[in-house]
Amino acid sequence: MNAIAAQRKTFITEPYVPLEKKRLPAGRPRRWYIAHNRRLKAMRLTIALLDSGVYLPNQATNDTIRRTAEKIDLRAPSDATCRLVRTLLRYSR
Repeated sequence: MNAIAAQRKTFITEPYVPLEKKRLPAGRPRRWYIAHNRRLKAMRLTIALLDSGVYLPNQATNDTIRRTAEKIDLRAPSDATCRLVRTLLRYSR
């Protein structure tokens, strides 16, 4: 069955529409929200870097990551977020 599923081609006919944002749960420590938002930003940046052809952590310098953030209309990431992006690139292989 997997061979059959692998042979099917699916075409995306509609433009990408982001999911509707949900409110974060209340009552968590501020540190949790900061870490959560940092992880979300790092994931967005990692996906953008992979789409642009940056596959290895040593290719993703802080400048490269910050230029990518500018291209996708995100605020410039901190050094900690840049490290997290490189970590995600390392473990995405």
